[in-house]
Amino acid sequence: MADKAEKHDYQFRLFAPNNIAASLIADFGNWKEIVMQKGTDGYFQTTQKLADGGYRYRFNIRSKSWFNKEDEWKTITDPYATNVDPETQNAILLLKNGKKIVDEYVWKSDGVHLPVNSELVIYELHVGDFSGGEEDGFTRGKYTDVIAKLDYLADLGVNAVELMPLKSNPGDFNWGYSPIHYFTPEESFGSTAELKELIDKCHGLGMRVIVDGVYNHSSTENALTQIDHDYWYRREGKDPEQNWGPEFNYEFTDEKLGINPALVFITDSIRFWIMEYRIDGVRFDAAKQIDNFDALGGFVHNAREMSDMKPFFTVAEFIPPSPSVTEPVGPVESCWNDSFMYTIVEYLGGGPLYFEQIKDAIDPTRIGFEGVTSVTNYLANHDQNRLFRKLGEKGILDAELYRRAKLGALILMTAVGVPMIWMGEEFGEHVPMSEQSNKINWTLLENEPNKDLFNYYKTLIGLRTSNAAFQSTKIEFFHEDAEASVLCFHRFDDEGNRIVIVLNLSDEDLENYHVPNFPINGACREWTKANDLQIAEHLLTSDLPRREGLVFTNS
Repeated sequence: MADKAEKHDYQFRLFAPNNIAASLIADFGNWKEIVMQKGTDGYFQTTQKLADGGYRYRFNIRSKSWFNKEDEWKTITDPYATNVDPETQNAILLLKNGKKIVDEYVWKSDGVHLPVNSELVIYELHVGDFSGGEEDGFTRGKYTDVIAKLDYLADLGVNAVELMPLKSNPGDFNWGYSPIHYFTPEESFGSTAELKELIDKCHGLGMRVIVDGVYNHSSTENALTQIDHDYWYRREGKDPEQNWGPEFNYEFTDEKLGINPALVFITDSIRFWIMEYRIDGVRFDAAKQIDNFDALGGFVHNAREMSDMKPFFTVAEFIPPSPSVTEPVGPVESCWNDSFMYTIVEYLGGGPLYFEQIKDAIDPTRIGFEGVTSVTNYLANHDQNRLFRKLGEKGILDAELYRRAKLGALILMTAVGVPMIWMGEEFGEHVPMSEQSNKINWTLLENEPNKDLFNYYKTLIGLRTSNAAFQSTKIEFFHEDAEASVLCFHRFDDEGNRIVIVLNLSDEDLENYHVPNFPINGACREWTKANDLQIAEHLLTSDLPRREGLVFTNS
């Protein structure tokens, strides 16, 4: 309980336009009901004199939800609570100088330059599983434990992390795709100040922070379901086979107040995370199920306004991927590209080689995507088994497994689109996908082949983030040899930056292979083996090991 030396007026508000009565219960009132008055704007409110400090409170509301008795009293958490006690579900109010605060964290890295969207190399991780799995056996799994591994990510070279959902969610452990409180971070990961420190230190290392947002549905425990379910949600989901909880209704408009309640609530949440936690992007989970491009477009527009002109990245999970969801015709900048994953992993797993499909994966502009960031490519994500697991199940093991993983990494890092790595992929993690606690095994990095794979990724990422040719959609497939299974392409821009990729996609080593019309003439560098060489008369002659790629840049 706070010290009551000096008190200020503080107004408690609860938006419930169709409900007939609400009250406040709080520790400062000995948990006795304090009647709230309803205004014409749909808000119940009461003003209390409170000193600076911390308080616990909840609301009682006469529910309008169809599954409750008519006007039945329900006790709920403030839908806009920014701190919640996970044991009691009491909202926590922190006051300083009479104003509500989330915490007293002081940001330190606001002035650090961060990469623009076309420069991004994203690392997807789950806070609970990214840390832990070390030899000492400690559980870890907190924001502070991720902070302890940021130097590892900086060494790898990635410049953005995509955090799986952070909003407060049910149970002791899950992936976070059933949020309860849309303004409260998951309490089991640590405090709000520790989350801010994680984001701040990412920024200090030049890494953007993208957060996975669940805006198609919520947990059944969300307070809005008890206030007036059908005011914010659909009575029934659009697709029974793709239903993960009450679905927000972005079509319903309250004509009296002139608002779309679900749109307002989610926009407020996104704005809060941008302003309070300074996130740099949002992944829209289940965007196809949201099925409302106007709503998605509104979220993106507001997010960019709130981000105060700094780079902000928006990417949609839209399966199957489609240019219709991406700009300039669609609402978001980028689309998760499952097609890239399935095409490349199928080939790496011993499937037939179809040049046209490989080319579509490498150059999504061939299938209608217009921008260099229009797709986000990956070999695996949290919904998929990692590449090592998939190939291992096909009997591809030992040295051959690492060879094919390197080829996959090379294609990923040189294709048009934003490359993304699912945590552990860069050193050959193979633990099976599970929504239960499933920590990656950091001891694998003690093995030479795993460390070598890490260094291979590191080299490719270093090239990816340093050469401006990757920020252009200009690409040409200049040599195709179906008989030898050799495919060559180059990426370039108007300033003379150029990357040339030579892929031997066959199972045969090719000696003294000739690549005519080579886009670079004169001095160049091959990155995977760190060789400098001279190209004469635009003809490359080189040994091409099987299932391997070479990457050249002009010196």
